[in-house]
Amino acid sequence: MSNYVPHTQGEIREMLKVIGVSSIDELFTDIKPELKPESFNLPEGKSESEVVEYMKGLASRNNNPLVNFLGAGFYDHYIPVAVDALAARSEFYTAYTPYQPEASQGWLQAHYEYQTVICELTGLDVSNASLYDGGTAIYEGLKMAIRITGKKKVILDSGINLIYRTMLYTYTANLSLEFIETPVVHGQSSREEIYKYLDDKTAAVILQNPNFFGAIDDHSDIVEKAHASGALVIQSVYPVALGILKTPGATGVDIAVGEGQSLGIPLSFGGPYLGFMAVKKDFVRQMPGRIVGATVDKDGKRGYVLTLQAREQHIRREKATSNICSNEALCALRAAIYLSLLGKSGIRELARLNFEKAEFAKSLLDRIPGVSVKKSSPTFNEFTVLLPKNADEVVGKMIKKGFAAGFPLGRFYKGMDNYLLVTLTEKRTKGEIERYALAMEEVLCS
Repeated sequence: MSNYVPHTQGEIREMLKVIGVSSIDELFTDIKPELKPESFNLPEGKSESEVVEYMKGLASRNNNPLVNFLGAGFYDHYIPVAVDALAARSEFYTAYTPYQPEASQGWLQAHYEYQTVICELTGLDVSNASLYDGGTAIYEGLKMAIRITGKKKVILDSGINLIYRTMLYTYTANLSLEFIETPVVHGQSSREEIYKYLDDKTAAVILQNPNFFGAIDDHSDIVEKAHASGALVIQSVYPVALGILKTPGATGVDIAVGEGQSLGIPLSFGGPYLGFMAVKKDFVRQMPGRIVGATVDKDGKRGYVLTLQAREQHIRREKATSNICSNEALCALRAAIYLSLLGKSGIRELARLNFEKAEFAKSLLDRIPGVSVKKSSPTFNEFTVLLPKNADEVVGKMIKKGFAAGFPLGRFYKGMDNYLLVTLTEKRTKGEIERYALAMEEVLCS
């Protein structure tokens, strides 16, 4: 290892003397011997060409040609090549936070355009451009509701992605909030349970549409009841589904949030992703992160400014609306490019394709002996299937046949070991869906 250290032995001795230790090993005396590695087991050095070939071999292990029917919050959508081409321009991918707006007009316009398309997609008034992912977006929405209402009781629908619910509990562990989880009944949010706990102490009701089981729900009645009690409603949404579903704005939702990965961002082994948020104008001053606005300069020329940036770096500590210190500008840019390429008719067509392919898959799977496609609620591009065998075991066998068959719901929900969440996107062809159904039948009948 000494060959890769830029310091001479004399320099090392001098540095150790300054900090008061006799050797490098002495720096690690606090680590118990049994916790130290016996050996780093490093291979012998290789030439550049040998290293390249070795790394290609490692990378090839990831080249698994599975046909993907897995979703559960993160989706295998097609990404137009223009998204990569534009987002990879050096003036975009090297940029960071625009601390000097007057010198960052290009980036600020990109933020502004992103906020615009998110507002159009959700039907709400104002969007920001600084959230990390769908889970933290729900958390930030909840913090907004608490600041606005001054209350600490939260009603949480169990149809919300468990990852998001776990993040909420983790992030709020020290905030003395009262969480009440309400069940899903026949795929829908339980009105009876929500209304039972809804009162004038409730800060927010948090919902998801479509929910984790793929079920579509019109939450307008819940929103009306919540508002009558003085509570706000936060709804997590799947942005592609908004091409054909009722928008949060039309539903009366106060704060809409979601995971923007499906808007031109690759799966990438789990990130980086994009949290989006849109709210009613009344709540704009409680939004976290940054909000970019358009204006004109003294010569009447259009320009862009950071209208609101109420982070802890800009205002005093506890008065900040969040501690979001980075931004998701590059991911947000990809989403803006993606939605601009599709346009209003394109997002509707994309959503329709997802819906129709899921309905076709339902019809095939429902014919397999012992398989029951759950039909108590309408769905978008995900649906729940009850199998005659353990879903985890079925998924393992389907992998051998070349399919990522879906998400076994027993991993998140007790008593659902035989339930499988199946997802279709526009990328799945008719032939792939037919082969998937045939493989499923072979696995279940074997």
